[in-house]
This record gives sequence, structure tokens and C-alpha cells, in this order.
Amino acid sequence: MAQKIESDARRFREIVRGRIKKELRKYMTRGELVARKGKDMVSIPLPQIQLPRFRYGSQEQGGVGQGEGEVGESLGKDGEESGQGEAGENPGEHVLEVDVDLAELAQILGEELALPNIEPKGKKAITAIKDRYSSIRRTGPESLRQFKRTFVNALKRQIATGTYNPEDPIIVPERIDRRYRSWKTQHQPESNAVIVYMMDVSGSMGAEQKEIVRIESFWIDTWLRSQYKSLESVYIIHDAAAREVDQHTFFHVRESGGTKISSAYELCNSIIKDRYPVNDWNIYPFHFSDGDNWCGDDTRLCLELMKNELLPASNVFCYGQVKSAYGSGQFIKDLRGAFEEDDERIILSEIDSREEIYDSIKAFLGKGR
Repeated sequence: MAQKIESDARRFREIVRGRIKKELRKYMTRGELVARKGKDMVSIPLPQIQLPRFRYGSQEQGGVGQGEGEVGESLGKDGEESGQGEAGENPGEHVLEVDVDLAELAQILGEELALPNIEPKGKKAITAIKDRYSSIRRTGPESLRQFKRTFVNALKRQIATGTYNPEDPIIVPERIDRRYRSWKTQHQPESNAVIVYMMDVSGSMGAEQKEIVRIESFWIDTWLRSQYKSLESVYIIHDAAAREVDQHTFFHVRESGGTKISSAYELCNSIIKDRYPVNDWNIYPFHFSDGDNWCGDDTRLCLELMKNELLPASNVFCYGQVKSAYGSGQFIKDLRGAFEEDDERIILSEIDSREEIYDSIKAFLGKGR
């Protein structure tokens, strides 16, 4: 019975996995999925899943190949049209919420978008020290005494000296018999990463633009967390000035005013230098904006910061430009003019609607940097 249950559960998981892969592009446009995220799981709404089976209909009801009929004639009872009629007592189609492990969701994302595994930069390996008990020695604290080895040694000694009596098998360990567990210190490489999210919250960035950023950030987080044992997130918002905020504020703040992108890049650079040494961390800055900036001088300052500070420190710098009815969209044009198209240090993406989140994420993560 247990094997049958496990087989059914495995089959159900495979069906759910297939449904998620099939509808992944649709799920990547829905903000309510982010709201269902837990620590290690996410609840995904699926239409009720039923295994296909044959059903026998009533003999009185006509059908294709049965009885008389005209092309286009309804096959419903008494000619009823679908969706019409009075309220009934029968249940309708229900939505099933399935809890999916975030690691499994990341694997589905990677398979569907054909994402390569991240290759951390060589100098970004932190060495973690771990003690492992893997040997035995003659001395040590009593809390680490290995009782089995101790009594085996005592038995061997008593047999060798002729003091062991099988009729009265009493084993009394002496100091020479005692054995203690011993440890070896192992150095394990451990890759750490930090994502620095920057978002323009000026007056031209509306609720829809922020929701696109929120959804895309969820999927970026999901993938990168599957690639690194330790992942930290930093959130920066900016209009004419920049400040670091928590995650909730980042996604729910409503501000207005002008735009000075360099303020975000300066704060990002300061945080990296103060808290995330380049030799110890894989660094991923993501900036989302509608492309408006205060003036050409500020854009030139942004380009200098990117070339001299941010790009050399980062695995890759990603800029996503969200379409806004009030934004000029000029900044991405300036970036394209300043960097070669094949420059792998920077990835640019235009996100005109939720439907383009899928392609944007594939562009950002598809190079495996």
C-alpha cells in the first residue's frame, strides 16, 4: 500500500511539474504568485487536475455520428447554449493550490528557459571552516569518549592477559583502554552572492511598472538562490536622491519627483565597498527604470561609475527599462551607445509589458555569469 501511495504521489508531482512548465510564461506575469511565497515553498494555483477517463453518455442524447443533425447545431440538452440558464446546484471547476519547493521551481525555470548554471568568478570563493569527527585517539575529554572502542580494547586486553572469565563476563576498562573521538578541520569553498536591486520611484514610475519589477525580482531571486548557498539582497530606491530600504518598502513605496540615476549608482558602489569585498562576493546589480534621467551630465556620471567602479566589481550588471507613458526611454539608448553590443559585463532589456518578463529574465540570466 505504501508503494502504491508513493507511486501515485510521484505521478501527481510529475503532472504538476508538467503543468507548471506548460504554463510558465503565464505564471511569470502574475503578481499573486509572489504573494504566496513562503520561506522555502510557493503556492501555485492550478486548475483541478483529473486523470482522463472514458465516460458513457445517455443513449437518448445525440452526438457526432449519431442520429440526425445539421452543421453547427448545438449538441447540448434541448438546444441549450453554453453559459446560459439559471443558477444550478452542481459544483463548478475549482482551482487547486499546490505547494512547490522553490528549488524545484528554480529547476523548472532553468529547464524551460534553458538557463546555464552560474559560473562564479574565481576569486569569489569564501572558505568556510568545518570540524568533522573522523578519527580516534588515545586522549581527549570524557565527553568525546568512544564507548564501543573503549570496551573492545578492554576486552582484548583482558583476553590477552588471561583475566577474562566467560562464566562471569565483566569488562572493566582501564585508562590504557580508553579511546576518544577526534576531529579534523576541513576548509570548504562556499560561494556567496549579493543582489543589489535599484528601482526608480520617480513620478513617471506607476503601480504597473513597479509590479513588473516586483514579479521579475521574484524569479531572479528564485534562480540565483538555487545557484548559491548564501544569497543576500540589498534594496535601493531613488528619485532625485537614493536611499537603502527593506524589501517591503522597496515594493510598496509611492514617491514622486525628478530622477537622478547617479545617486543610486553612487550608493550601490558605496555599499559594495563597505560590505561586500570584491574578492569574497559574487555581485549582481539590477537596475529598473523607465529611462528618464535628470540631464546629460548625470548620465555621463552614471557611465563613469559603471565603467570605473560597478562593472569591474560585478559578475554582470543588468539594466531593465520598463515602459512608461511618461518616460522618455532615453537612458537605455545612452547605454547602448556607450557599450559594445557584445560586452558581456552588462545586459540590457526593455520590458514593455508583463508578457515580456519571460524574455527579460532569459536575457539577464541566460549567459550563466
